[in-house]
Amino acid sequence: MRSRLRAPLLLQLFQLLRPLDVSPAGAQSGDGCGHTVLTPHSGTLTSKNYPGTYPNHTACEWRIQAAEGSSLLLAFGDMDIESSKRCASSFLLLSSPSDGTSRGPYCGNSNPTPLVMNSSSVTIQFNSTTHRSGRGFLLSYATSQHPDLISCLDKGTHYHQEQISVFCPAGCKGVMGDIWGNAKQGYRDTSVLCKAAIHAGVILDELGGQLTLSREKGITLYESAFANGLHSKRGSLSEKRLIFHKACDHALEIAGFNASSSWHEVNAMGQYTPWTAEQAAFSAYGSSWAADPSSGTEWLEIDLGGRKNITGIITKGSSDRYNFYVKSYQVFSSRDGKNWKAYRSSSGQEETVFEGNADSLQEVSNTFIPPILARYLLIVPRSWNQRIALKVALQGCQVARLKAPRPYVPSAPKEVPILTSIPTDRTPIPGVAINPEKAGSMLLVMLLIGGFVLLLSALLLLALLCCKKRKTAAELNCSLMKEYAEPDVVQVSPSSQTAPSTFKPALDEGYTLPLVVNHYDVPGKYHEYAEPLPPEPEYATPFTEQALEATGAAAKNTCVKVVPTTQGRAGSLMSPGILPQYDFPAQQLGETLNSTRGEGSHQASIMYTEPQTERTSTSWGDVTTSPEGHCLQLRDFPLTHIYHEPL
Repeated sequence: MRSRLRAPLLLQLFQLLRPLDVSPAGAQSGDGCGHTVLTPHSGTLTSKNYPGTYPNHTACEWRIQAAEGSSLLLAFGDMDIESSKRCASSFLLLSSPSDGTSRGPYCGNSNPTPLVMNSSSVTIQFNSTTHRSGRGFLLSYATSQHPDLISCLDKGTHYHQEQISVFCPAGCKGVMGDIWGNAKQGYRDTSVLCKAAIHAGVILDELGGQLTLSREKGITLYESAFANGLHSKRGSLSEKRLIFHKACDHALEIAGFNASSSWHEVNAMGQYTPWTAEQAAFSAYGSSWAADPSSGTEWLEIDLGGRKNITGIITKGSSDRYNFYVKSYQVFSSRDGKNWKAYRSSSGQEETVFEGNADSLQEVSNTFIPPILARYLLIVPRSWNQRIALKVALQGCQVARLKAPRPYVPSAPKEVPILTSIPTDRTPIPGVAINPEKAGSMLLVMLLIGGFVLLLSALLLLALLCCKKRKTAAELNCSLMKEYAEPDVVQVSPSSQTAPSTFKPALDEGYTLPLVVNHYDVPGKYHEYAEPLPPEPEYATPFTEQALEATGAAAKNTCVKVVPTTQGRAGSLMSPGILPQYDFPAQQLGETLNSTRGEGSHQASIMYTEPQTERTSTSWGDVTTSPEGHCLQLRDFPLTHIYHEPL
């Protein structure tokens, strides 16, 4: 009878304990539990089928336990529980067993504000009855040491600052949410932050962690990638992108490869193709490393040439001709190449098996958190497609060398000579104290300053001299240009043309020769006059006062005498009884030597005047003649040259 009673009791106890999952961080029980990750520092939990509709008549209870003396912070990422009066049908209830306080029950589709539970342990209960719709809930927690806790559903578009620093809870990898991009290009700002951080290898899903990222200008296209068990999508242009910064993610140089075996391919044409261990490098052209199928346990050894911090590994399959690749593998490390240690998960309880490639072309990345400190790395394939084939690249950085502090050895004190008397050859200046140790440096500074001042003074003096020289040349140019007046232009006859003429001023009238050696030193810069060629001067001689006095009278109207010429012209204008006024260096056309030169010496003369009594109209205009009939008035004639006295 007792055995019959004991059997059902044990069966009931077994059924009660079977759904209970006990861990150091907490436990869960019931048939309404969804995705759950509980750690002492942070975690994530959802209702069953989230984000789908939660089932009817289910219940689940989670017990969260943090370190003693700490409090818990709870953040709701989503809540959609069918509403009822006082949340009697379906609800979520939070309670603290240590102090007996509770929060809730909660229902509806509004997310409660983050809650702070002043206790290190919290019990969360979810109960559902008959309902029509509702996604359930998603809840994340962390200790009070992380007040910047966010939900697994937070995206980059929820933030507007350029620099973001948040704390992601553990367990976000299994939560619904899309990411676009990769660690090299960055991620589209519509990606969920925590899943993008896991994909980039910044945090580990089992632990969570602090994120520091920046929002930068978006790009046109985001390429997809498979990394750390997550597949990102290919995305289009976005306004902003998310950049995660890693301090130790440089490509490591590999010194050598070694393998358990190698495949030597011989095709139908008899051509030999090696698939040796050296072909495992990403830089190697052609095929990858492939193991001999007849061998047993296969492995690939990598020598880095020295101890390095290894933070990540990138794997790839064979070439385009074959679809060879490794699906999963383990990693072992060694510092001496003899003693090997398997890489374990963050808990350190079991060896980690990394997820490999899904085809022979795509690159797959995995991150080591914490990093591996070793020189040798051993890759042991666990599953593969058709044949073991692999290309490998490692990421990390150099090991920081810390200099060991040298032991302190006290040095013997140096003997300092004691001065018995003060030197008298230097007279101290009152109020000025000079340090003998700094006297040399002060003297050097003073010499440098003095040299700089002298150099600056010389440059200023040179600049002043250059300005003064330019100014003097400009003034001389202006004075020579404006000292003499231009001649008036008078045209005597309609057929005559204006022919400007120049004359050389006398030296006693203020004319000075330009400061040049000859007439071709500075052409066009100064006013210069050619010297007359002896014995006939080339330039006209100006009128003088003596000729005016010789005439004996001054008239109101100026007249000239019309002299008939043999050339058939109407005549030439000249004073009666006076020879031509100017000599020319060459014989003009239609003239003779006797007609151009007078009998006497050349004397300066002026045009004379006579009283005007008659006016005669000619083809030249109105002409006023004297009683002798030899004078013409010039006012009606076209202009010709009349030269004035020098100013």
